[in-house]
This record gives sequence, structure tokens and C-alpha cells, in this order.
Amino acid sequence: MMVAMAREIVQRGMERGWLLEPEAKELCRAYGLPVGEWRVVKTVEEARAAGKEIGYPLVMKIVSPDVIHKSDVGGVILNIKTGSEAEDAFRKMGGIRRRMGCRLEGALMERMAPQGTETIIGAKRDPQFGPVILFGLGGIFVEVFKDVSFRVAPITREGAMDMITELRAYPILKGVRGRGPSDTEGIVDSLLKVSSMMMDVVEIRELDLNPTIVYEKGCRIVDARVILK
Repeated sequence: MMVAMAREIVQRGMERGWLLEPEAKELCRAYGLPVGEWRVVKTVEEARAAGKEIGYPLVMKIVSPDVIHKSDVGGVILNIKTGSEAEDAFRKMGGIRRRMGCRLEGALMERMAPQGTETIIGAKRDPQFGPVILFGLGGIFVEVFKDVSFRVAPITREGAMDMITELRAYPILKGVRGRGPSDTEGIVDSLLKVSSMMMDVVEIRELDLNPTIVYEKGCRIVDARVILK
């Protein structure tokens, strides 16, 4: 059932070669990965109603088959706190459509994640080794420090834990300067689920869950990008 659902989601994006963020998060949810609650809205009225239903503060992101890098076009608006701000944010999405001439399928609205430790969970299908799983510090740190570890899928629970402990930044995850330890078991579970996904769904060429924010209990995927063959 899980694999069939994943394949159905992936088929929607095969022609364009990548998944829209709502599709990518549906795929994550199909495998039990920790994504938040979201809504795709298509009008200002729906934006106000979704904000009331999900709760503030919210983030809004453009959903367009012509826009893969949302932040590059101003398509990510953070810290929306009221219904009026939600309506204004949706109007800005329409402004992007007019300015760029792109198609607009709506906007994804999601409750903003609390602060935690930003990590990255990723995967890539290597022509020689097959699916390779990646873990490291996320957000801006992944580019600055390049502190990441790799394993060829399928990975074991022990292998997933080794990916975490071999990072130079592992002391940050253990807890430092008054910050409690991060939920490494939650990270391990997510790494194992990504490994299973890459083994099951051969159409996935690349997957990027960055940031995945880790807390003392649990973690949450904030942004999801999936590139297909």
C-alpha cells in the first residue's frame, strides 16, 4: 500500500521531472516521515480560512510547476501572523505569477516550525553505487562546513547511528551550552525511512530534506525537494 501510494505520487511529477512541494511532502508522509500539517490554497479567502484552521505563525510558499527554487523569486513568506497578512501574502504569489508569467497552482501554507537544530537528510542515486543516503548539519551550515556523512542504501539502524556520530558536529547533537540533547533516535528512524523509499521508488534521482529540524523529542521536515529521473 505504501509503495503503491508513493508511485502514484511520483507519477504526477514524471513529466516535469520533479515534485511540487506538496507532492514531495505527501511522499514523505506516505513513508511516515515527520512533516507538519499543511494546506494548499487557491484564493485569498482560502488563505484566511487555512490560517485560522492551522494556527499562526505560518509560512506561505508558491506552488508552481515553473518554479523549482521558490526563494529565488520571492515565493517564500515567513512569519505570517494574521488573516490579513495571509491574504496579502497570497496576493504576492499572484504578483509573482504576473511578473514571471509562470503558472500558479496555489500556495502551500504551513505552521512555522519552532527553533531547533537544523540538519539535512538527503539521498542521491549514484550510477555506480546506486542509492546513497546523506546526513549532516542543515540550513546554511551544510554549505559552510560541509560536515556530512554518506552510506550506500539499504542502511541498518547501526549504520544510521554511525552516520550521526561520525560528524564533527556530533557534540552539538549531544547537547551543548545549555541546549539539551537532540533526538538521535528520531534521526535514525528518518534515515531508515529515506533508505526504504530510495530502494522502493527507483524513479527518485535525488531527495533533499533540508532543513530537518531536530528537537529534544522528535524532528520535523521543513522543506522537501525531490528530483525524478
